[in-house]
Amino acid sequence: MLVLGIETSCDEASAAVVEDGVKIRSNIIYSQDEVHARYGGVVPELASRKHIETIVPVVKEALRQARISLKELNGIAATAGPGLIGSLLVGLSLAKSLAYFQHIPFIGVNHLEGHLTSIFLEKELSFPYVGLVVSGGHTNLYLVQGFGDYLLLGKTRDDAAGEAFDKVAKLLGLGYPGGVVIDRLAKDGNCQAFKFPRSMIQDESLDFSFSGIKTAVANFVRERGKEKVERSLKDIAASFQQAVVEVLVFKAIKAARSRGVDKIVLSGGVAANSRLRSLFRDSPEEDIKIYFPSPLLCTDNGAMIAGVGYRYLKEGKNSPLSLNARSRWDLPAASREVNGKKSNDW
Repeated sequence: MLVLGIETSCDEASAAVVEDGVKIRSNIIYSQDEVHARYGGVVPELASRKHIETIVPVVKEALRQARISLKELNGIAATAGPGLIGSLLVGLSLAKSLAYFQHIPFIGVNHLEGHLTSIFLEKELSFPYVGLVVSGGHTNLYLVQGFGDYLLLGKTRDDAAGEAFDKVAKLLGLGYPGGVVIDRLAKDGNCQAFKFPRSMIQDESLDFSFSGIKTAVANFVRERGKEKVERSLKDIAASFQQAVVEVLVFKAIKAARSRGVDKIVLSGGVAANSRLRSLFRDSPEEDIKIYFPSPLLCTDNGAMIAGVGYRYLKEGKNSPLSLNARSRWDLPAASREVNGKKSNDW
C-alpha cells in the first residue's frame, strides 16, 4: 500500500511516499531557513507564500524518487493541524485536490501524532511508552498506549523548548534557526559556567516552562554587556542548553516512572539536539530504554504523516474533502468526521 504524505504545518514543505506504513520510498524536505533568517523566526505570511511556490515541485520529486506515478498511489495523507493556518491550507488543499482527481482515499493527520509515531518508520516497538514531543511549537509529554490512543501528561505553560532556543539565539546575535547554532557552539563550551534556572523541575506536575530561562538570559546579557557576552558565547550557549535539556530529561523520566513504563521515545526538531541525546543516554535509569528517530525524522517531514495516514486508511477510514485546517488540535480531545461519522481517531 503506497501512501503519499504531505506536511506543511510551519515552514518546511515536505512530501514522502511510504510503503505499508514503514518503508520510506522517498522523503523530500524543503527548508525555508534562508527566508526567515533575517527575521530571527518564522513569518507566517512568508511561509505560506513560499509553500505555494514549492509544494508542487516537492511532491513531484517525491514521486520521482519513489519511482511511481500518481496513478499508483493507494491513498494520500496531509497534515490538517496543529500549525500555521496559511501553511496548513497549502498542503491540505493540494492533497485533497489530488485525491479527488485520482479517486483515491484522503486522510487528514494530526501533526503531533506524526511525531509521536515517527519511530515506527525505523523500529518496531511495543506499547505503552512515554512520548516526548519537543519542537519549536510544542513541548508535550504523552502516554502512548497504542495508535490513536494518547494521554496528555504534561505540556509547556508558555514557550516551547525550541522557541526558547530560537529566542535566546536571537538575544545572543547567533542567527536562525537558533537550536542548531546553540547546539554547535555549546560543544566547545562549559555547561557549568553559568547557572540558569531549571523552571518547574521540582514541581509535582509534568508541565514545563521555558519563558523564565529566556528572561534570565536576557537579563544576563544586559548586565554583562556586549563585549563580555561575546567572549563567553560558547559558555553561555552550553549553560543555557544544559538548563533546558536537564528539565526535559528529568520530566520525561519522571513521567515514565509515574506510569510504570520502561520506554521513552523522543521526537520533534529539538530531539535532534546532541546534548539532549547524550544526557538521555548517560541517564542512570538503566531499566528505562530511550529511543530517538534519525535526525531527518525529527524535523517536520512527510514520511511521518504518510505513516500515520497508512494506519487509518488501512482500517478503511478517511476524511471528507470538506475537512478544514486547524491551528490548534490536541490529541486527546480531537474528533474528526470519518466516513461521515464522528470518530475519536486523533
